[in-house]
Amino acid sequence: MNHLLHFEPRTQPVAPKSVYRARVMRNLIAGAVLILVSLMGGALGYHALAGLPWIDAYLNAAMILGGMGPVTNLATDAGKIFATVYALYCGLVLLLAAGIIMAPAVHRVLHRFHMPE
Repeated sequence: MNHLLHFEPRTQPVAPKSVYRARVMRNLIAGAVLILVSLMGGALGYHALAGLPWIDAYLNAAMILGGMGPVTNLATDAGKIFATVYALYCGLVLLLAAGIIMAPAVHRVLHRFHMPE
């Protein structure tokens, strides 16, 4: 994770395009892995705790993670508690993944803005 947050300080020149491209790819992969792990955990939770079939569990997890809301009405208390915790978790994951993915571009723009003439 240290490499995801490591950027050149403002006293150094802007990184070459090859370094920037590698940084973008690394952060894109890290964001995708975070989303995929969250999606798999959500599907597993809906399947195990709410008793949904795998396809419905995957659909509910994907819809919650994407911010759209649940599709299936849940019958068990354990499923409802899981859905509540998972929805709060997904809100944070969405913001975190967006930040990880956008960090290289934002840093590059700000770095260029602060470079001495």
